This record gives sequence, C-alpha cells and structure tokens, in this order.
Amino acid sequence: MQTVTDFPHEIETVENAFIPTRDGQHVAARIWRPVDAVDHPVPAVLEYIPYRKRDSTRARDAVNHPYIAGHGYVCVRVDLRGSGDSDGVMVDEYRPQEHEDAEDVIDWLSRQAWCDGNVGMMGISWGGFNALQVAARRPPALKAIISASATEDLYVDNMHYMGGCLLADNLSEATVMFAFNSLPPDPAIVGDRWRDMWHERLEGSGLWLETWLRHQRRDDYWKPASVCEDYSDITVPVMAVGGWADGYTNAIFRLMEHLDVPRKALIGPWGHRYPHLGVPGPAIGFL
Repeated sequence: MQTVTDFPHEIETVENAFIPTRDGQHVAARIWRPVDAVDHPVPAVLEYIPYRKRDSTRARDAVNHPYIAGHGYVCVRVDLRGSGDSDGVMVDEYRPQEHEDAEDVIDWLSRQAWCDGNVGMMGISWGGFNALQVAARRPPALKAIISASATEDLYVDNMHYMGGCLLADNLSEATVMFAFNSLPPDPAIVGDRWRDMWHERLEGSGLWLETWLRHQRRDDYWKPASVCEDYSDITVPVMAVGGWADGYTNAIFRLMEHLDVPRKALIGPWGHRYPHLGVPGPAIGFL
C-alpha cells in the first residue's frame, strides 16, 4: 500500500510538550499540527497509550499522525503517567488515575490556541480500551472516539479471563508491561532527573500478573473500567474497528447493539492492527 506524504495542510511537529495534571505531575506529548492552526484553530485528536512515543511507536506514529494533521487536525500522542517521558509510576492498566489524567489532557488540549475546543480520541488496543473508558466519564471537550481492537468488558472478553478460564496471555502481557516499565525516560527530554524517575519506576511498578491472578471472578476490580456496566455512560459518537483475526471482534457487535449514540463498525481481514496496516490483509486506506 502506498503511503501518502503530500497533504492539504503544511504541518509542524513539536517533539515534546509537557501537559500538567491536577496533582502537579506532567505527562509527555508529541504534537503534529497545521502550521496555521494558531490563526485557524482546528479539532485535536488524542492517542493516549503507554508504549513510549520516542521509540516503540515512533514508526507507526510517523505514518498516522502527520496524515491526520495534514488533513486539518492537531494530533497529540501522549505517554501515560509512568511511561516514556511522563512523570510518575504505572502500577496497573485502566485504573482511575489513568482516566483522571486523560480528562486533564483533554481539557488542556481544548484550551490551547491551536484547538477550536473540540477533542477526539483514537486508539488501538490499549488506546482503544481507554478511549471507551474515558468517553464514559464524559469530559466536556471530548466529542467523538475511534476505538480499534478493544473491548468494553475487561473480564469476559479480554486477555485475562474468558468464560472464567485463566488465559496464558496474562503472563505475556504482564511480561511485556514489566519490560516497558523497566525502561528509563529519555535524558534529552527530562534532563538530569532521568535516573531518579527510572529508579522510581523500577521500585514501584511491580509485576501486574500478581494483581490479575487475585481477581479470578467478575468482581469490583474489573467493573470500573468496563463500560458494559452502563453503556448509557457513553454519549459521544463511536467508531468501533476490528479484524476477523483479532481477539476483540465480539465487542464490536455488542457496542453496536447497546450504544445509543451515532455509531459505526468496521471489521476486515486483519489481526490486531489498524486497517491501513492490516495483516494478513488486504489492508485498506483507513486513515
């Protein structure tokens, strides 16, 4: 598939910006925007994940976000608290702290000179999960979401348990996040405090598998981030995307059935990928 590099709008990139949260911490963001956005404000699109914008997702980000920005949006790729170059420590997935920070990020974006006050979220996997979860919290500036390869039910239809059975994916996911959480921030971004930030992560992140194994039934641990508990919490338009070779296809049909908002679904011959990067394919021009 051809990658388009000529866009209707000339863009500029801010390699790093720090966004404040309500408790005085900061999360790190990379921003792509039309060069005239300050004079002609546009909506912002947020991708909010823990996979290190400076290295792990950089190649994918370099395809997705310039394209969207080049078509008249500000794109913002944020490292979750405790990941990449952001302050703090990650101790688990989809916890209230993550959602509160997202609300703060969305509010901050909506008030920038280059934003017209409207913010959307777009994400795959973790970013698709928390797009649904944050939408259910109804931050005023959030107007729509695209959720790809995700689920609205963390217990029934995720990588931890299925039908009450413990999945081997628990170990692989916990190991992946243990590895990510063991990496230091970039001294070029955070300066001399990089070592202290790194040690704080090494000492505080833990092995998440231990937490997941303590909750083998559908209890209050899984419910707060499972929007299936009350679909009516989501009041903004939703596009749900998945692949027939992915593990989250079932969620798309449930979202289409139960959401009472403008909604669309797209499922194609892909695995756990965005459709324009889909394998086995064929991929499509999703962006």
